[in-house]
Amino acid sequence: MTHLHAGLSPETIEKARLELNENPDVLHQDIQQVRDMIITRPDIGFLRTDDAFILRFLRARKFHQADAFRLLAQYFQYRQLNLDMFKNFKADDPGIKRALTDGFPGVLENRDHYGRKILLLFAANWDQSRNSFIDILRAILLSLEVLIEDQELQINGFVLIIDWSNFSFKQASKLTPSILKLAIEGLQDSFPARFGGVHFVNQPWYIHALYTLIKPFLKDKTRKRIFLHGNNLNSLHQLIHPDCLPSEFGGTLPPYDMGTWARTLLGPDYNDENEYTHTSYNTMHVKHSSSNLERECSPKLMKRSQSVVEPGMLKHEDQHENENTQPLLALD
Repeated sequence: MTHLHAGLSPETIEKARLELNENPDVLHQDIQQVRDMIITRPDIGFLRTDDAFILRFLRARKFHQADAFRLLAQYFQYRQLNLDMFKNFKADDPGIKRALTDGFPGVLENRDHYGRKILLLFAANWDQSRNSFIDILRAILLSLEVLIEDQELQINGFVLIIDWSNFSFKQASKLTPSILKLAIEGLQDSFPARFGGVHFVNQPWYIHALYTLIKPFLKDKTRKRIFLHGNNLNSLHQLIHPDCLPSEFGGTLPPYDMGTWARTLLGPDYNDENEYTHTSYNTMHVKHSSSNLERECSPKLMKRSQSVVEPGMLKHEDQHENENTQPLLALD
């Protein structure tokens, strides 16, 4: 076993082999082939090219080397094109700190039954006089940078739950196509994370309208992993077990504490010597490794009900702000 697999369980290594085409015998050759492609993009400053860093891009693209290099290039190009976003890119930046403190994003301590990290966004908590959308996006990207250091998450991935309860039309009007496109480019096209699902709950009709705006920017694979549950939490529970969820989502865990993740990143004794910046990629600003804080959900046999609408089957219904939306809708 290569040193790049240190700390991974045999089960996770086998999962990487079966699902991601990861072969320990040729791992270093795969990494080097991606590294050798860097010379083809002299217009991009590749600020980090070590084995462990390149490996996460290979895993995100199932070891298709050309696709992994394209993602690596887009990662750095996105940062070059949006320099202001990554200036002072650390948890104690005032804008990022406010967003983290307000729960953007929420990060559950438990993983789901597939070992994926669960991220939460409570949309109504967006106080637009306090947090810009850009700072919220920066806080999400910084959080992902910290979490993706965990090799288990490179392999198992993430799920995102967005609660749209009490998210007003006025708030939604600030989600312009340009800033939504910026978020999509940063998360879908330029970051080496595997998202197994994006789950909307309690979404009003105007969120469906917003989806129409952003749909052209989404890859087919992404569209198939967006699930609109409406007010039907049972459909959410068929995909993420209630034992892994806080009570806001009908789970058995206590209500989510919005400051949990901010305290993890900042810590009571945070100091400038332990900062994370986009040039050094040093995650030592986290007092303790996130893997030490995690405890995985007890394994559950998860059988998807036949009543769940499978990806690719969109049921069209007129929706209104105060009506319950339909059970799980998978957008094709």
